[in-house]
Amino acid sequence: MTNYKRLSARVSLSMLLCGPALGISIGGAAADSQIQRGKYLISIIPCTDCHTPGALLGKPDMKRYLGGSDVGFEVPGLGVFYGPNLTPDKETGLGNWTREQIATAITTGKAPDGRRLAPPMPVESFKNLTDADALAIAAYLKTLPPVKNKVPGPFGPSQRPTSFVFQVLPPDKYIPTPTTASPAGK
Repeated sequence: MTNYKRLSARVSLSMLLCGPALGISIGGAAADSQIQRGKYLISIIPCTDCHTPGALLGKPDMKRYLGGSDVGFEVPGLGVFYGPNLTPDKETGLGNWTREQIATAITTGKAPDGRRLAPPMPVESFKNLTDADALAIAAYLKTLPPVKNKVPGPFGPSQRPTSFVFQVLPPDKYIPTPTTASPAGK
């Protein structure tokens, strides 16, 4: 073993044995790095658009950050779906899911109970995330303050939703909303 390798092994062993006594947490630094990576990924993916109340209406409610959408997406023939609560609330969010279950749902579109996630979830894009990145997102989500917010629905194609809905329509089915004439003189 070269002197460099011997020294490196001794430093590593010293950090492992003495680190905790000196208040150094190697695992904590790695966990913080993973959480920061997850926070970064959430900010560029933009999960907030579909999972933060008010975001789709231009006024995100940051007090309920990632606490579930108040706007549904209508998918013709399938129904209306709302972005669920991604906070660790145990009743209305992901509080009972493990990090691994969250990462699996993000990359496969399958919830722990086996059901498929709603069609607006862009699983086809997320399936290419690395395991490390999917777990980083899950680690970050677990650090959020829990938000108690049960989102509406899902609603089947013949059911009436209870809040604002975006319709996802093919071009041949789209009918523009008629414009209203502005009052005279304005």
